[in-house]
Amino acid sequence: MSSDSPYQFEVRVSTQFLDEQSDKDKGPYVFAYTIEIENVGTATAQLVSRHWIITDAYKIVQEIRGDGVVGEQPTLKPGQMFQYTSGCPLPTPVGTMKGDYTFVGEGGEQFQVEVPEFMLSMPRVLH
Repeated sequence: MSSDSPYQFEVRVSTQFLDEQSDKDKGPYVFAYTIEIENVGTATAQLVSRHWIITDAYKIVQEIRGDGVVGEQPTLKPGQMFQYTSGCPLPTPVGTMKGDYTFVGEGGEQFQVEVPEFMLSMPRVLH
């Protein structure tokens, strides 16, 4: 998407290891991720689908596609933000996620907003 497009979005991600839902000896290792999507452009658009590429420490890749996020297909006007939290179980204590969202603009045009790669990592504890 060019910088002169009316459709501009910023995506911010934070992650958390869910100790109480994980089996730290043999997995699965469960992570939560919170994503903020902010419309920093000048036009309204609706998030209609997601695409995730999840890679574990063994380099095994899983692709997930689906409608919306957490059961919603939010419409974001300029200046609006949408935040949600979801989860990801992994067979290894570390992995990565990246992907994109498909949006539909005011005129019906579709475009992708990239979610840069982020780490999922169980914290190391020194005894």
